[in-house]
Amino acid sequence: MNTNGINNAAGYILGKIKRIPDIAVVLGSGLGSLMDEVKDKIEIDYSEIPGFPKTTVFGHAGMMIAGELGGKFVIAMKGRFHYYEGHHMDVVALPIRVFHEMGIKKLFLTNACGGVNTSFVPGDLMIITDHLGQNCPSPLRGENIDKFGPRFPDMSEVYSKRLVEIAKTAAQTTGINIKTGVYMFCNGPQFETPSEIRAARVLGADAVGMSTVPEAIVANHMKMETLAISTITNMAAGVLNQPLCHEEVIETGIKVGKKFSALIKEIVKNI
Repeated sequence: MNTNGINNAAGYILGKIKRIPDIAVVLGSGLGSLMDEVKDKIEIDYSEIPGFPKTTVFGHAGMMIAGELGGKFVIAMKGRFHYYEGHHMDVVALPIRVFHEMGIKKLFLTNACGGVNTSFVPGDLMIITDHLGQNCPSPLRGENIDKFGPRFPDMSEVYSKRLVEIAKTAAQTTGINIKTGVYMFCNGPQFETPSEIRAARVLGADAVGMSTVPEAIVANHMKMETLAISTITNMAAGVLNQPLCHEEVIETGIKVGKKFSALIKEIVKNI
């Protein structure tokens, strides 16, 4: 989408919610229960927003929800757009561009992913400290829009160290045993093979998934302060002797909903 399209989408959302949110949140598969905690909700269906496509993945409701959470005014995507759905990367990254155009400076990304680190178990939460994105077609490919950022952005601190420390403190406060690690992007929609997971482990990945990295790259390009947290919903291929399925991802995401919501609220409160 061009800058006019981004402006139109941003203007439409701001016209509905009447103020600039403190934080934008993107919710992963099965993690939408956090929105039950939001007060004074304003709901916008993606179909209402100019230029927004529909989400086609089960567990992604396709709603923008704004309201009060943890003492802050937040806006959340209950469902995101994925490369594997057939979208171009500029569409995958579109909501992040729109959030920036709305004046939002802080971004909170969440996802459901597979555990590569064998010390992890399904239901763990992991703060992303870095990512492996060499499999990710760059959302910055093509003509650079200078108002968003430089042609060759530095990637030394995609995930804010300040926000990582806030998240760790929030985990201690809520009594949650939080993990930290490196997230590796895979194109999907097929799950990874056992050999691909062994290679990911050698490269330093602690978890694998099919989202988050394009959004984080675009946010970094625009100097949005970004935090990302993964829910380990299943162990990746070859770690356990069992097949993988999306239903397990959704089921585990729902099971950890209470713990996940408590952590996110505490983080938001302290940002």
